[in-house]
Amino acid sequence: MIRALWFILKLAAVIAAAVWLVERPGMVSVHWLGYVVEMSFTVALLLALAAMGLAAFGYRFLRSVLRAPGSIRRYRRSRVREAGYRALTQGMVAVAAGDAVTARKMARKADGLLNEPPLTMLLSAQAAQLQGDDRAAQQYFTAMLDRPETAFLGLRGLLTHAIKIGDRVEALELARKARALQPNTPWLLGTLYDLEARAGDWASAEGTLQQAIQAGAIPTEDGRRHRAVLLLERSFEAERRGRSDAALAHAQSAHDLLPGFVPAAARLARLLVAAGRLKPAAKVVERTWKQAPHPDLAEAYREVLGSYDALTRVKLFEKLLTQAPNHVESHIALARAALDAKLWGEARDHLKRALGIEPSHRLYRLLAELERNERHDETAARDWLAKAANAPADPAWTCGSCNAVSHAWGGLCGHCGAFDSLEWKAPTLAVSLMEPGLPPATATALVKSTAA
Repeated sequence: MIRALWFILKLAAVIAAAVWLVERPGMVSVHWLGYVVEMSFTVALLLALAAMGLAAFGYRFLRSVLRAPGSIRRYRRSRVREAGYRALTQGMVAVAAGDAVTARKMARKADGLLNEPPLTMLLSAQAAQLQGDDRAAQQYFTAMLDRPETAFLGLRGLLTHAIKIGDRVEALELARKARALQPNTPWLLGTLYDLEARAGDWASAEGTLQQAIQAGAIPTEDGRRHRAVLLLERSFEAERRGRSDAALAHAQSAHDLLPGFVPAAARLARLLVAAGRLKPAAKVVERTWKQAPHPDLAEAYREVLGSYDALTRVKLFEKLLTQAPNHVESHIALARAALDAKLWGEARDHLKRALGIEPSHRLYRLLAELERNERHDETAARDWLAKAANAPADPAWTCGSCNAVSHAWGGLCGHCGAFDSLEWKAPTLAVSLMEPGLPPATATALVKSTAA
């Protein structure tokens, strides 16, 4: 509608101008070189307008002729860039499809057509990785470090390669350099946290963990558990350095974060015992037992009650049974205390109850021990041990990554080095138990501290 109105207005203006000229006739006379040219004003005006239009057309034509070489060059360059970007796109698609040959071919073509090393180097590096040419890929990624706009991509490629070949020292250094360039990148913070934790740099890992949680790289609940594990490791480290107060403070913080986390509760109870605070230590075990009965807690409770006589210990272990009356660990813990006190009947009663809840190797061995100590019956003891051979496996601290079994909990798996991977469960594969001397130095010290 608006366009129609605008057209009508322009047409009205033209008609008005024509009428105005018709109503005001006149003559134009030109004297030049002895010639006299006479015409009406309207014709002269039209000729002037035509001359101006012809001059404008001539100017544009001449300008186009003069600019033709440059326009041709720009056109050819645009065609070349278009072909280069097409090759780059096809190369990226080939990388995504795992077609190493096509990816390498398109990388070379794009490199020849485009004068943009940041894009072509990345494609060339990815193509080399697909073909298994790690040396060439590293060269491309290293070359990318020289350009500010590609330095982060180069570091990421080198970091990925270092992790792939298991060079964690180099990977940690590269991850820290990458964080200096892009400090809030979620995947990088998660990777850096894992590398720092595996390296045993607990304080740095704790700071990076907080950043990773804020960036959304690690869920809040997972982050809470990871922080509790880091605090426990810092507790072990402080104890090795003779800083008992710091060791106790870190263990207390870990327990406060996760009250039902068995390693934290057991660790805190033992440190409280070492500090002579037996009553708080007992409370820690009793409260945690209600949430997660566990053999490590029972061992810690025995340390708490070490100064009591055997009969008193039995009475106190009954507190654990009241916290979780239907759990197998409650009956085993009380049966163990009864065996120490030579209360054979009570021990047998709780072992039988535990057997009805969940048979295991440990239960049958305790029943064999009961037969030897109470009745000196080797035949009955051997019968129980024979049943133990076919019983379900006892739960143990088992790595969720490699399925290796550890004799004691630790933040690092002594077999594969995974952080926070130990779970209390029955192993699903036949693997060798990791002896305390086999893990790396850090993990060994942690195991010894836990067992102390």
